[in-house]
Amino acid sequence: MEKLRIIFMGTPDFAVGILDTIYNSEFEIAAVITAPDKPAGRGQKVSVSAVKTYAVEKNIPVLQPTNLKSEDFLKELASYSANLQIVVAFRMLPEVVWKMPKYGTFNLHASLLPNYRGAAPINWAIINGETETGVTTFFIDDKIDTGAMILSHKVAIDKNENVGQLHDKLMHLGCDTVIETLHLIQNGKVETTIQTENTELKTAYKLNKDNCKIDWTKPGNEIYNQIRGLCPYPAAWTYIKDGDNEWNVKIYDTTFIEEVHTHKIGQICIGKKEMKIAVSNGFIKIASLQFPGKKKMQTHELLNGTSMSANAYVI
Repeated sequence: MEKLRIIFMGTPDFAVGILDTIYNSEFEIAAVITAPDKPAGRGQKVSVSAVKTYAVEKNIPVLQPTNLKSEDFLKELASYSANLQIVVAFRMLPEVVWKMPKYGTFNLHASLLPNYRGAAPINWAIINGETETGVTTFFIDDKIDTGAMILSHKVAIDKNENVGQLHDKLMHLGCDTVIETLHLIQNGKVETTIQTENTELKTAYKLNKDNCKIDWTKPGNEIYNQIRGLCPYPAAWTYIKDGDNEWNVKIYDTTFIEEVHTHKIGQICIGKKEMKIAVSNGFIKIASLQFPGKKKMQTHELLNGTSMSANAYVI
């Protein structure tokens, strides 16, 4: 079989870990495709993707198309004569792109497909209280995350693990899985499995302001899972009200204390160096949080400079 010549497509840090592993292997990367540069933040400073930053450092050619169907882009893509494409955390490809290489285009997805198809599989696995997840490589087809599976590897989710920690664990597992997949393709030994379809499949919906807001009427363990499934990014949030004051606050590190109590749900209970939120079956103890316009801080740091009344609560 001929030597693999790869086009790599990806954008965030998760994809960089995979790209670096391929770059340092025996396989050849012809070029990288990533998101266009865009202004970001208050100063509208131009932001470049993590994948572009890495590729520029390694002198790998970078393509940043705004239109994946444009003739100019397709002509440039074809000029690299790649026989395989790899996608890690990019966007949906048109058929003319994913069908271009001789050996097809495969995707690394951070879940055990067919469950958790979609934009935020690592977050939702924790939010939903899963005890295991994994990564899957599959050949891309005309739908999102539905193609024939090549390899799938599992990993346990620790009961106190947050999404940042699980992200790194899955990135390392993904590195090994992609290299294993490349060897199977190189040696002509790929055997695929068609994904099953049923109504009980769980979806990794795109995260937004609404599904990141904490619902304090839920059981404490569900709230705890939501918070750690969004920590450190994009972060669960809530409103804190104290008299006429109301703040939109991000909640990061917490613990759940199961306990019978007589407090109203949502009441903030403050000790000398601690803050707890009353929930139906106990308390969510907050270790770190972020008020608007402030940096993330430990609860004891906040309480040194901020006072709240006994009537403060969350909504």
